[in-house]
Amino acid sequence: MRAALTRRAAQSSPASPRCVQCLQRRRQSTYNHFITQNQTPPEPGAIRLAVKDNIATSNLPTSCASSILAAHSSPYEATIVRQLRDHVNAHVVGKTNMDEFGMGSHSLNSAYGPVRNPAGQDLSTGGSSGGSAVAVQVDDADIALGTDTGGSVRLPAAWTGCVGYKPSYGMLSRHGVVPYANSLDTVGLLARATTPIRASIFDSGIYQLTDPKDPTCLSLKTRHRCIKATPHTLPDLSDITIGLPLEYNIAELDPSIRTAWSQTAELLAANGATVVPVSLPTTPEALCAYYVLAPAEASSNLAKYDGVRYGVRSTASDAAGDTLYSETRGVGFGDEVKRRILLGTYTLSSEAIDNYFLQAQRVRRLVQRDFDRVFRLASPLHEPVQFDLSDMPATTRLQDKTGPTQVDFLLCPTAPTCPPRVEDVKTQGSVASYTNDVFTVPASLAGLPAVSIPVRSQDQGTAKHGVPASMQIIGQYWDDRRVLALAELMERLG
Repeated sequence: MRAALTRRAAQSSPASPRCVQCLQRRRQSTYNHFITQNQTPPEPGAIRLAVKDNIATSNLPTSCASSILAAHSSPYEATIVRQLRDHVNAHVVGKTNMDEFGMGSHSLNSAYGPVRNPAGQDLSTGGSSGGSAVAVQVDDADIALGTDTGGSVRLPAAWTGCVGYKPSYGMLSRHGVVPYANSLDTVGLLARATTPIRASIFDSGIYQLTDPKDPTCLSLKTRHRCIKATPHTLPDLSDITIGLPLEYNIAELDPSIRTAWSQTAELLAANGATVVPVSLPTTPEALCAYYVLAPAEASSNLAKYDGVRYGVRSTASDAAGDTLYSETRGVGFGDEVKRRILLGTYTLSSEAIDNYFLQAQRVRRLVQRDFDRVFRLASPLHEPVQFDLSDMPATTRLQDKTGPTQVDFLLCPTAPTCPPRVEDVKTQGSVASYTNDVFTVPASLAGLPAVSIPVRSQDQGTAKHGVPASMQIIGQYWDDRRVLALAELMERLG
């Protein structure tokens, strides 16, 4: 069961010169991807696991890269960390740098300084799990844990050239994960290839485990229903239909990314797959809905960080007037966190909740409906729904009189651009940074599995700054195993 992982880990046992070099490189790293490191070397055969700093560990602090939680030690360990220790013999090598509380797309919003991209230190690593992506890319870890709320695992994977996997919502326990947006947060994994991720979660059997400590983790009954309703193996490519979402071909899409997308689709078609265009009409509204819902949940989740119950207390007095902890929160939170708290608080206010929050929830339902319409496999969470053709846009392409073409998977770019330069990011407004999530947010709103993988291109120009373009594979709910199988197949096809 552990063969795919232990084969790789055995090469880096404490007795080997390579492991000694690895430890030295971590200490002398110029990428700033670790916040704290485990000074105890892994045992022979152990899997080196890097953990994002918003996931609790028993032996290292968990600060969420925020001044307000500086040196905070969790009294317990996250369920997913314990499961990886028990099932794949994982050894935590360190806590990785990130955007503060997971809020950001470039891993620049950290109290410990920005994460630097191995492909070029002037390039963005993506966020918010930038430290985890760099840790696996520079071979300081075999696998790394991140969190994905709207693309925070897939975007840094794309901009550092590694593999990033977001599982179906509710598959992996979130107990011990500091929440950003509860209805969107998922624990994701990063690695240099897809196989270690598949081995960690599926070959180990972790995907079958529930957690009563996490109310968003699927129960055993629901989990068994999903497993029974979902195929476990990938058919031959000639029996697979892959959809290309028309709405993802936006004007802002970098020409090199568009070329890589086209060439990847042609490669799959040349090897027998059926590749067809599909329509997800609510996609243009998905990003707006996300940036209403996520900050609204964040404003509630971060209310407890006041220096009284959680967090570092400010030395200045907060007792003057009617305020108790405004000074503590003002000093402890970074600018982006404060921006999202204010945005979320407003959208939940009595004057705005109907026009913003409730409307965003309706858009989220429409996004989920769009995906259910295009996937051949029905969602195991509810009974199949018969869609009325009259509800579909007039431009929807029909396969026959029964309706539009249904597909097994969707293929699209992970990000609309190559990694931007940090100096350019700093001159952008916050809204410009949010647009980097335009291709990752829809799957998050629908709770669907998605994996980002780097792809080779016949045109070397598509690998800007030495970072290849990355494509995203999206599947129906709980079809994670086949999504990863297709990613492995694409890696073999080159």
